[in-house]
Amino acid sequence: MANLRKEARGRECQIRIAGICNHNPETTVLCHYRLAATCGTGIKPDDVQGAWGCSCCHAAVDGQIKTEYSHDALRLFHAEGVMRTQAVLRREGKL
Repeated sequence: MANLRKEARGRECQIRIAGICNHNPETTVLCHYRLAATCGTGIKPDDVQGAWGCSCCHAAVDGQIKTEYSHDALRLFHAEGVMRTQAVLRREGKL
């Protein structure tokens, strides 16, 4: 399997939070989606549970910046980003 963290570099943001996303692929990183049952504080989930996110979307889903969106809405944006990221990786044969 490909190195999914490296695969994020230069990619289009898949989290795509309206009014937050900077649409700059140069800032894209792998943003891990945390499930309470699979990881604790300071423990990252598997890279497959990650979405390509620009620096602004990453900050929003990690709670580093305040937004107009609820916690649940941000989780949904992030989860949809994970699914879009996985779809691209599958099409490319990297997942």
